[in-house]
Amino acid sequence: MVDEKLRQLLSPVRIASLTLRNRVFVPGHTTNFGLHNEPTARLAAYHAERARGGVGLIITEAIRVHPTSAGRSISLGAFTDACVPAYQRVTDAVHEHGARIFAQIMHAGRQANGDATRTAAWSSSPVAWAAGAHVPHAMGRRDLATVVDAFAAAARRMRRAGFDGLEVHAGHGHLLQQFLSPHTNCRDDDYGGSLANRMRLTREVLDAVHAATDLPVGLRISADEFLPGGLDPDAMVEIVARLRADHPLAYVHVSHSAYHGSWSLATQMADMSFGHAPFRHHAAQFSREFPDLPVLAVCRLDSLPEAAELIVAGEADLVGLARPHIADPHLVRKAVEGRQHETRSCLACNQGCIARVEASLPITCVVNPEVGVEREWAAARRRPVPARRVLVVGGGPAGLAAATAARRAGHRVTLAEAADDLGGQVRVAARVPGRERLGLLTRDLAAEAHAAGVEILLGHRVTAAGVRAGGYDDVVVATGSRPARRALPGGPPVLDLWQAVDLLAAPDAGTGAYVVLDDDGTWAASSVAEALARRGARVHLVSPTASLAARITTYSRLALLRRFTELGVVVHPLRTPRVVGGDTIALTGPLAGADVPVAGVTAVVDAAAPAADDTLFRHLDAAPDGPRIHLVGDANSPRTTLEAVYEGRFAGAFLGRHDSPDAAAVALAY
Repeated sequence: MVDEKLRQLLSPVRIASLTLRNRVFVPGHTTNFGLHNEPTARLAAYHAERARGGVGLIITEAIRVHPTSAGRSISLGAFTDACVPAYQRVTDAVHEHGARIFAQIMHAGRQANGDATRTAAWSSSPVAWAAGAHVPHAMGRRDLATVVDAFAAAARRMRRAGFDGLEVHAGHGHLLQQFLSPHTNCRDDDYGGSLANRMRLTREVLDAVHAATDLPVGLRISADEFLPGGLDPDAMVEIVARLRADHPLAYVHVSHSAYHGSWSLATQMADMSFGHAPFRHHAAQFSREFPDLPVLAVCRLDSLPEAAELIVAGEADLVGLARPHIADPHLVRKAVEGRQHETRSCLACNQGCIARVEASLPITCVVNPEVGVEREWAAARRRPVPARRVLVVGGGPAGLAAATAARRAGHRVTLAEAADDLGGQVRVAARVPGRERLGLLTRDLAAEAHAAGVEILLGHRVTAAGVRAGGYDDVVVATGSRPARRALPGGPPVLDLWQAVDLLAAPDAGTGAYVVLDDDGTWAASSVAEALARRGARVHLVSPTASLAARITTYSRLALLRRFTELGVVVHPLRTPRVVGGDTIALTGPLAGADVPVAGVTAVVDAAAPAADDTLFRHLDAAPDGPRIHLVGDANSPRTTLEAVYEGRFAGAFLGRHDSPDAAAVALAY
């Protein structure tokens, strides 16, 4: 049964002349599945899977209208007529499964990374988006005319490619917003100064796009730039009202933020620290101001029931779920079929999606390793293999993923976990305040394992002799890793990460001063440091590298730094500890300058690189016979949940068929 809130969410809705089968859409999000700035079969399969999953509308990632916006070859562009057949394959794949698809067309402006193409970025003014970024070229009149013509040409090509509509991107700090915003537009010609002048380029683009095609045209905006002197919701309401007066907008897609090296950028991909639907009030304001204009809402809508709240409250007409659709492309279909409990939860961790985009890698997902390689996984699974007896040792993410995948492949699977609970290190990490959503990963993995029929033994420690005596064909070793702890003789007590998490649960955890040593630059040290500071502790975060939290994506790090500032966390890059005596530590570094003394230290938290817990593997590997061994997750090499779930799923799914070219294709696609 579908409850009434979901019934409204899943009811049809009209956009211009089009009827969508429900009010759920996949908003534009970069996949890096392009090649030579054109969509690939991989991208078509990715969108087809979400269409098959029941979504009403898919909006593509940004399709650059001009080479000065391309940045790199894996982005999408519409520069010549030669791109039309590739886009046609995408629209055909989506239409086959009953969804509609709109093309989002845009010019990135000043943040178009020209390192790969050796091109200068274009913008309204010569103002870089972040300290150290390239200063863009301030566009001249011929440049402006070129961009307007490029938008029109892209619109015509997308019409020929079979798209159902267009979305002009005037938000997220891209080129059109750079002209709209007084924060970035410092011009003194007809395209700067007054609001009418700053709107001129957007008007010209909309005029050109409407003249070029009869497709419905929506507008994506940032309701708030979160920048001093920038655009705010009231200003954007006025801009949309003026644009509507002259242009038949099919809808307004209300997002927020600017592409700017500050907290503003962090809001664009709000991670788990922001909480549920933190920016829904923006869409609500536009719904009140424009009751006859469809309003699309987006950002940190983590599930269909949460998204349905906005529909029921009249705050939006459609709701966008990007990361949840990366995590589970079938979340709508599962809800329609009464299987919502089977939905795989998005963690809002930003680890497999935007962090990989930032590294110019194709996206994947911690909870869904099949992202972008849907065809290869499906093809490999269709090849039958004889059933095998499989033992999985370890009930963390890697072990749970392996056990479920192996059971679904038809094998007899037993999972043994030495602890009394499943979850491994993720269970520990989810106990840190602010990181609780990580617990959804092990909750979902455990539910899948039980549903698949995996035999689970808790409190069961496995030995090499027991494995050999068990008659198993395969053993998956997923025993994880253990935290390291370096001694500071003569200094304050040193805690490893697990001990620090236990400390956070103690009533007096907020007293005193703590030095947190961060060697890895991951969330491990930063989350503990933040949690201690929230309890009232004086916290010093020390890193031997020049960069703080280097392995956390910029989109999350910018928000983290703001919280550190608010909480008074003192950061010491390029420093290491040296004991002075008792409770005093000196922080020393390779650069000139005096050591920094920290007195009254209650304890040191050592977030050193963990060590693989691979003893079982070593014993099994030393034997001349026995079952086939598969080493996965941190037991293989201490990394993150992203690699752990992928390796576990891969090992379980392809037991007995590792020589398959299809399996090799899955591996190479990463």
